Amino acid sequence: MRKTVNPLAPATANPMVDAPVVEPDPELGNLPAGPGAEDTFYQCTACHSTAIIRQQSLTDARWDYLWDWMIEDQNMFEPDDETKDIVLTYLKTHFSSER
Repeated sequence: MRKTVNPLAPATANPMVDAPVVEPDPELGNLPAGPGAEDTFYQCTACHSTAIIRQQSLTDARWDYLWDWMIEDQNMFEPDDETKDIVLTYLKTHFSSER
């Protein structure tokens, strides 16, 4: 666990909290290892590198919007609903501004 600042902590309290450290997976473009990493890697790298994913910090709603935009306007391959849920859950878990 690494220490991170809790922006909601009172000024007098210790603002550091334990946050899990997720190791990057070099075989999957350094995406954080874990459930959904492989599905995300193969779905997303058909069009762009993982670097563009790793630099994101979007709201969950924005991830949903981008998914639809990539399918409708960018001709991204639309996977089955199960894969969609796996990939969006992974993106929201690791690259959401809400966590």
